[in-house]
Amino acid sequence: MEPDALAAARDLADVPAAEVIAAAAVHLMSAAAVKCGLDESGPGALDLDEARKLITALAGLITAARPDLGVHAAPLHDGLQALQRAFREASSIPDDPGEGPGEKLTGPV
Repeated sequence: MEPDALAAARDLADVPAAEVIAAAAVHLMSAAAVKCGLDESGPGALDLDEARKLITALAGLITAARPDLGVHAAPLHDGLQALQRAFREASSIPDDPGEGPGEKLTGPV
């Protein structure tokens, strides 16, 4: 292993699992927000098919990890719900309650 990779692996070994999971969730949230047209590029970046996949993955991650997320659980769950609502608002034909992205895991939003 290269010295930089070895150092990065050692650094990662010191990070609690909840922090790694939260960081992954934030990356999914950021990507989903862009695909929902919520960033500075606006609705031009709108790609609801991709947003659906990202939000569903985020819902799975947060649902599975919730007991282990500690102080990160509530803010991540709130962010997920905000994305689910943004997706619904951006959809020209909204999904039925409970059928939106990730709602099979989180319940209707």
